[in-house]
Amino acid sequence: MLETITNSFKALFGLKSETIMVSRAVAVLRGESVTGTVWLTQPKESEPTTIKGEISGLSPGLHGFHVHQYGDSTNGCISAGPHFNPFGKTHGGPDSEVRHVGDLGNVEAGSDGVAKFEITDKHITLNGPNTVVGRSLVIHAGQDDLGKGVGEKAEESAKTGNAGARAACGVIALAAPAQ
Repeated sequence: MLETITNSFKALFGLKSETIMVSRAVAVLRGESVTGTVWLTQPKESEPTTIKGEISGLSPGLHGFHVHQYGDSTNGCISAGPHFNPFGKTHGGPDSEVRHVGDLGNVEAGSDGVAKFEITDKHITLNGPNTVVGRSLVIHAGQDDLGKGVGEKAEESAKTGNAGARAACGVIALAAPAQ
């Protein structure tokens, strides 16, 4: 109903309905000792999204990296909810046929505790009904098993990849155009 009223006012006053194309977003990650900045760019809606960032304060090695459902940090990173999964699939890696939209795999921190990375992903979008803008990016304390956990780890693997605690998170927000 609100949309009908809004469209009626636009028609009455000769205003055009415009869709704003988002081509750049940013998430500033904060945790107890982990911080980082991650940029997301998607030049056209039909193109993949590039996720480029630097996260410091991590232990050396691989760390699960995901888009989570909510852009809510009212109770720390736990408020971000589960992995972003609009199609109800099981957890996987970024190259898996079956995966959550938010499954970005692992980023690797060097011996200095810094992870510098660039990921290109065809499932992450900055526009449309499944946009990641307004959701959270989360870096985990442990390695994501990419949905390949076995035995007692299999059930949780299908949901989270057994990546462990949430080391830092940040809301994915609209970014100013690149200069």
